[in-house]
Amino acid sequence: MQNKGLIRLFAILFGLVSVYQLSYTFITNKLEKDAEDYAVSRISEAEDDYVAKREALEASYLDSISDNTVLGFTSYDDAKKKELNKGLDLKGGINVTLQISVKDILKGLANNTKNPVFNKALADADNASKSSDQTYLELFFEAFDNLKGDTKLASPDIFANKGLSDEINFQMSDDEVKPIIRRKIDESIVSAFEVLRERIDGFGVTQPNIQREGNSGRILVELPGARDIARAQELLSSTAQLEFWETYSQSNQSLGTFLVNANERLKEILKPEEKKEKVAKPESEIDSLLSDVAQDSLDMTQEANPLLGKLIPANPGSHAIARAMVSDTAEIGGYLRMPEIKRLLPNDIQFTKFLWERASKDVEVVELYALKSNRDGTPRISGDVVSDAQDTFDQFNKPAVSMTMNTRGAKEWEKLTGDAYNNQTGIAIVLDNKVYTAPGVSSGPISGGRSEITGTFTVNETKDIANVLRAGKLPASAEIIQSEVVGPSLGQEAINSGFISFIIAMVFVLLWMIFYYGKAGLFADIALVFNILLIFGVLTSLGAVLTLPGIAGIVLTIGMSVDANVLIYERIKEELAKGKGKAQAIADGFGNALSSILDANITTGLTAIILFIFGSGPIKGFATTLLIGIVTSLFTAIFVTRLMIDSYTAQKGRRLDFTTGITKNLFKNVNIDFLGKRKIAYIVSGILVAISVFSLFTTGLQQGVDFIGGRSYQIRFEKVVNPSEIASELNDVFGSGTSVKTFGDANQIKVTTPYKVDQEGVEIDNEIQNKLYTTLQKYLPDGTSFEDFTVGASEKSIGILQSVKVGPTIADDIKKNAFLAILGSLAVVFLYILLRFRKWQFSLGAVVAVFHDVMIVLGIFSLTGKIMPFNMEIDQAFIAAILTVIGYSLNDTVVVFDRIREITNIKGLKGGENINEALNSTLSRTLNTSLTTLIVLLAIFVFGGESLRGFMFAMIIGVVVGTYSSIFVATPLMFDSLKKKIAAATGA
Repeated sequence: MQNKGLIRLFAILFGLVSVYQLSYTFITNKLEKDAEDYAVSRISEAEDDYVAKREALEASYLDSISDNTVLGFTSYDDAKKKELNKGLDLKGGINVTLQISVKDILKGLANNTKNPVFNKALADADNASKSSDQTYLELFFEAFDNLKGDTKLASPDIFANKGLSDEINFQMSDDEVKPIIRRKIDESIVSAFEVLRERIDGFGVTQPNIQREGNSGRILVELPGARDIARAQELLSSTAQLEFWETYSQSNQSLGTFLVNANERLKEILKPEEKKEKVAKPESEIDSLLSDVAQDSLDMTQEANPLLGKLIPANPGSHAIARAMVSDTAEIGGYLRMPEIKRLLPNDIQFTKFLWERASKDVEVVELYALKSNRDGTPRISGDVVSDAQDTFDQFNKPAVSMTMNTRGAKEWEKLTGDAYNNQTGIAIVLDNKVYTAPGVSSGPISGGRSEITGTFTVNETKDIANVLRAGKLPASAEIIQSEVVGPSLGQEAINSGFISFIIAMVFVLLWMIFYYGKAGLFADIALVFNILLIFGVLTSLGAVLTLPGIAGIVLTIGMSVDANVLIYERIKEELAKGKGKAQAIADGFGNALSSILDANITTGLTAIILFIFGSGPIKGFATTLLIGIVTSLFTAIFVTRLMIDSYTAQKGRRLDFTTGITKNLFKNVNIDFLGKRKIAYIVSGILVAISVFSLFTTGLQQGVDFIGGRSYQIRFEKVVNPSEIASELNDVFGSGTSVKTFGDANQIKVTTPYKVDQEGVEIDNEIQNKLYTTLQKYLPDGTSFEDFTVGASEKSIGILQSVKVGPTIADDIKKNAFLAILGSLAVVFLYILLRFRKWQFSLGAVVAVFHDVMIVLGIFSLTGKIMPFNMEIDQAFIAAILTVIGYSLNDTVVVFDRIREITNIKGLKGGENINEALNSTLSRTLNTSLTTLIVLLAIFVFGGESLRGFMFAMIIGVVVGTYSSIFVATPLMFDSLKKKIAAATGA
């Protein structure tokens, strides 16, 4: 090998850089362990809320040492930025995909026009978007073109309005307007992206990730380590639409009249068969009216009075008109929004806007406000006048938010406070359609533009409100269409199980290489350990994220690294058997194995690239580590191992055998007639594929939420539970379609439900979790609160450990991408083998073998899906497994084909004898690699955690079937098609 000195220097530098990069991770782990020990020593488990107190003390400790120099070259803050990033499944946290509403942006650009063509086009685009891959904007343009008639996009009441007058005039054609609108939409999404980035920066998690997904209007946000999940969801989905409104007073008689009339009308709507009663004359004050309603148990019950029966008199001195139970607010709000009810509003208050008070934690009753509005529903002052916002404390030392307004806002604020003072009304401060506070004005108009939001806030809540107000409002609503929430305890369990599987796999492989190849195996082991160091070093330096599937990718890389060394050692043994000297045999062995190693790794690398392009989240992590592992494995196997072997054998008197006493004669003089058994193999494979196809068409596959949409929850209990019993109870609550399966241990289940799958919002998520908590409460230990049940504290061992939500639109996209990934993988590999071997017969054999392997894996999942004691759902991880199976199968096939090509180029086909010779010569390598890879996969399967079991099961089947197909499917098919071509060419 030439340039040994340069390669040695590069390997040393590469290793040192990897150690340096990983040192930051060791430093942060050490300091965080110190912080944890400090918190545990100061706060006893006997204290109330000790987990939260410990977390706060840990954060305070780390903050106090954040700038201290560590080891003379870094600090905690600096090391934290450079440490190895751990993914959601290892660290806990939240991962969401937000869909910015392009519809809202279009309506805003058109000044909320009432134009019927425009609004009908929006409605048609809504319907089309449910089953189309096109962007919402293009669907809107198509719908508009189909409806427009003489209407133009540049109509004065659509886009040729005052707000866009600098860019659009009414003389423009639709084709001229469309690019402008496209640009405006993109600018709005960029604006939303920046607003979210600012909010996240103020949230306080390390290594957050935020990125746009093409031109789809989707934004991916990942907050590893976020513990207050509800707070994070609220922060991300809040539009921060701040508004200031003047309220109506409790004594307004028109409102009293409206409520009584609305109550009577609702009686007719809800119970039309009953005789209409005469409308009672309202009293002058709403409180008096509601007091009478509450006292009259005969005539004014909730059953007889659908509206008044649910309202409670407002507190004296409050600027609310009534109160209600939190559980009744949705129903009351629905009544007040009904068109036939809104028409009952008297002329002097016909544009009244009804809003609820923001419900504080553990509060059962909230206030209802009536706000003075106008025909367009616009507030007196909007949040865009706020120039700054800070979290602070009010005069009673309670958390509050202080706001400063710009010049225009200050003038409007002075006028609004003057009107409220003169009318003795309140000023409702509304954020995202919730009234946070509604103070009165006691001393005349307020100048200067300073205001304050008060209420029953926590410090974190005021921080978040100030944060979103400073960052500004989103240009449109942002709905969470996909989310994954992982509790910190589950993340720690994943780290532990991943580490155990990694160590077991490593130990076995290291021992096996020494057992099989003796001292040469030790050199391979050193190269393998060095390879692992390089993988982690590269991951850290690139800022890549390590996930649980990523650990699986690293462990799989161990098997691939072994494969390269096995190929080299087997070729060296062959050269030694020919009588060559040690040095020459080693040189020829490395040289002859290079072609097979490169072909095998390139085909696996191609499938990993496709996986990276079409995958998301943890699957990208798997593909990333696999790609890095391929490169580092090639370097360590080809160069590092060679350096050590050459250095060792260069010294006189040193003997290096590539076998041990036990393995010396293994697979020697093996002469199996593989091709002679191909007809039996065809029959066996045909039967297996036929059974698989039949099962797929009759039984099908269990599709996970990734592919069908819905929500799934991993829930752990203290004691063993019956999933069938729980399924029956949850189906009564959520309706049919909810499935419950044991997930791992018998005290753990996975609940999947399509309930309200097409509805987004934090409120829906909370509603479902509340229903789960209520239904499952009897299975939980006494005293378990809702907060204990939901994803939260790092030390919890029961309740929801993980939740996943996938909207139907994104589920369709995932399914489409999975299909494209598999097709793309097959096409790319077919072309690569065609270019590499110059004969389509080789490509045909390889692709048919891969198709055979995939069909059998799918068939086994279909046949055994309902009887296996672990999760067998088809999801993104399963697609990753299928693509890895494709890569492994091709790896095996390419090595065999490479040897066949080498031997037949010299000796010819000779009726298949030379092909059999090639197969027999690779048998040692095939079985060696398959065995080590299987043991590695079994280690992950047994010890790697429940979430990886289905993934590993698919890969274990794939390795077994792939090894079989490379010998009994790919090679015979190639031989038969090549033999026919030769016979046709010779006329035989």
